[in-house]
Amino acid sequence: MSQTINRDGNAAGSAHKISGKGLKTGQLGLLAVVVLGISSVAPAYSLTSSLGPAADAVGLQLPAIFILAFIPMILMAFAYRELNADSPDSGTTFTWATKAFGPWVGWMGGWGLLAANIIVLSNLAGVAVDFFYLFLAQVFGNPELAELTSNTPLNIATCLAFVALAVWVSYRGLQATKLVQYSMVGFQIVVLGVFIVMAITHAASGDTPTAIGFNWDWFNPAKIGSFEQFAAGMSLAVFVYWGWDVCLTLNEETKGGKGTAGKAGTTTAVAVLGLYIAVIVATMMVAGVGSDGIGLNNPDNQSNIFAALASPVMGPLAILMSLAVLSGTASSLQSTMASPARSLLAMSHYGALPKNLSTVSKRFGTPGYATIAAGVISGGFYAVMKVVSENVLNDTIMALGLMICFYYSLTAFACTWYFRKSLFSSVRNFFMRLLFPMVGGLVLTLVFFQTAVDSWAPEFGSGSEIGGVGLVFILGVGILALGVVAMLVMARLRPGFFKGETIRKDTPALVVPE
Repeated sequence: MSQTINRDGNAAGSAHKISGKGLKTGQLGLLAVVVLGISSVAPAYSLTSSLGPAADAVGLQLPAIFILAFIPMILMAFAYRELNADSPDSGTTFTWATKAFGPWVGWMGGWGLLAANIIVLSNLAGVAVDFFYLFLAQVFGNPELAELTSNTPLNIATCLAFVALAVWVSYRGLQATKLVQYSMVGFQIVVLGVFIVMAITHAASGDTPTAIGFNWDWFNPAKIGSFEQFAAGMSLAVFVYWGWDVCLTLNEETKGGKGTAGKAGTTTAVAVLGLYIAVIVATMMVAGVGSDGIGLNNPDNQSNIFAALASPVMGPLAILMSLAVLSGTASSLQSTMASPARSLLAMSHYGALPKNLSTVSKRFGTPGYATIAAGVISGGFYAVMKVVSENVLNDTIMALGLMICFYYSLTAFACTWYFRKSLFSSVRNFFMRLLFPMVGGLVLTLVFFQTAVDSWAPEFGSGSEIGGVGLVFILGVGILALGVVAMLVMARLRPGFFKGETIRKDTPALVVPE
């Protein structure tokens, strides 16, 4: 393997250089990275689990809140694109925040990204288990098979099998990942398209008692009742869009130079918005937002909208929706694995985590040790949470909004600060490096603090509490506090990174081959 050379002519890996990590370059084009980004977002899974709570928060304004939530997401995509064009590195937030604000802030940015991804991996595996047994029950016409998910040992064993399979595919490289994702993401989108057509057809025919007529007022954000409703809807929608940034963690492995990953992130965000709005409108038209029947505010439907709507809308084709959600969660489990693995690799490569996490497979050119570590941690987390309490896992997922807003907003502010000397050198730089990142970062910061305040109340989430404080708040703030403790431990064990011996604010960027 030829040695990577930085733009100042020094070999990669020299002190104070952003350097190549041994990953196999030139594996993915724009389409492949977009597919991986959509897979990580997991549209079918995200929609079936979020439409009910979002409808409860904002009612008929569902399309409006999803469009509003998209604004900070696309602004974040622009910030990511600017940073990636300057410093393409699989560490993304960790690397960029370190260059902008120094090692301590950078480490916490990396922690927020890692924690969010690890917890989501465990949740995806758990949802895949539920739909796996539901699918078997539908195939064999035996409802008792669906109840097997309630068997805790079997549930955990099946979950670990899904995680192990995802680790195996990810370990074998992005080419294997790409082949799996094309089929699963394609199938998921086709089924959602069939659902959209059949839902609108049922609504138009008048054979669904809950159906309502389309109204452009659904897109009017001014009709959202209060700021609390707005913040609750935004917190949910931020999670629904989250995942597109996996495109940027692959930036050292893409074809066409450093611009490919940035373009893929923006394209993924726009594609997901279009798909979401189409599904949301069709779902509202056929189900309405009432609390009866298949209405979106029926408590029996809210945790899994597509499970409630699939049979009434799709009839004998309902099994396809179960398979779509199953394939969506399974493919997202596999594609999302790429993000924490490459973040662990980068943090280890620059001396911020134990050295063995920077090991790259010589055969497949993947972060082998880090991929296995991500799988073990996420599988272990799920097993522990499943034994402790199902509500703990659900509340942890709700607390993810805090971490997502934390590291996204940190990245936005890092963009503006890093490029501060060129902010007014052109109209383009003013918008792309100052206005867009700052607006996106400030909105997400506002959502972060509003969610933290709201989640202090015990009734936020499952209603669980410790000493009168809501469990969602304890989990969200607790995970970030745990990051501070872990950072102090690493600063003692591996002080070089924290002394600026590997990455500094003036560190030159890695040159990615065109």
